[in-house]
Amino acid sequence: MMAAAAAVSAVPMPSRLTLRAHPCSSAAPLPMRALPFLRSRLRSLTTAYAVKQDAALWTPAPVSAVSAATADGSISYVVVDLSDAADLVDSYTTPGQYLKIRVPSAGDELKPAFMAIASPPGAGPRFEFVVKTVPGTTAEKLCTLRDGDVVELGAVTGDGFALDKINPPDVAQAVLMFATGTGISTIRSLIEFGFAANERADVRLYYGARNLQSMAYQERFKNWESTGVKIIPVLSRPDDSWNGERGHVQDAFFKNKNIVNPSSTGAVLCGQNEMQEEITSALVADGVSRDKILTNY
Repeated sequence: MMAAAAAVSAVPMPSRLTLRAHPCSSAAPLPMRALPFLRSRLRSLTTAYAVKQDAALWTPAPVSAVSAATADGSISYVVVDLSDAADLVDSYTTPGQYLKIRVPSAGDELKPAFMAIASPPGAGPRFEFVVKTVPGTTAEKLCTLRDGDVVELGAVTGDGFALDKINPPDVAQAVLMFATGTGISTIRSLIEFGFAANERADVRLYYGARNLQSMAYQERFKNWESTGVKIIPVLSRPDDSWNGERGHVQDAFFKNKNIVNPSSTGAVLCGQNEMQEEITSALVADGVSRDKILTNY
């Protein structure tokens, strides 16, 4: 197409009358020696456009804090300062949204990671993440960063939790929340964003982890409970001193579901796929509307 365009621009355009009188153009064909140059130029323009587009998709920002989220060090809190990225902050509007994050100092050897935003919308010019250390990944690299190191954030993605399905409180007087592992990040965002938990009759959070040493956000439990959320930790491998729920999150829920009014019950799930599938099936079988069972994807 570019060769044809060059030929047209190189020769004066005939008049309308000439075109009708002489159907064959008198323009000389484009010299073959010009084709390699045009192809090279096209590749250069395409590459430059791709680089420009890629740069537009990423927002550089400094890390302002990295700290251990659990006693065993398997999970970290990572905070990114977005004081110079107001548009990105403003685009985060609903708990459950997420984005891609990459570490430019790692080069292209590590793929960007998808991370749910743990801080609630409106929490200020920063995003907080709950990051599990996985060897050889961007997540592991994030956990080793120091204050001032630069990361790059992609656009905020997803619709988040469809809170209109469980609001106002009369629509869902019971809200059952389920989280495993780092899935607690979106639940933290929801609780601290607020969904009128104290105006509902029954709000429970079933939170699963291997043991207390690998359970994040324990320092926030009292504050969450003060908003009307009952927290039920479930440990799959606790020590002998543990007197609470054992096994998987779904096991603890099935043991005492206590769903008083299915038509006025909603749920929020984030974590292992198996957990989400089993709980969703059980809730629907008990009469809970699938529309009121919220996930963030």
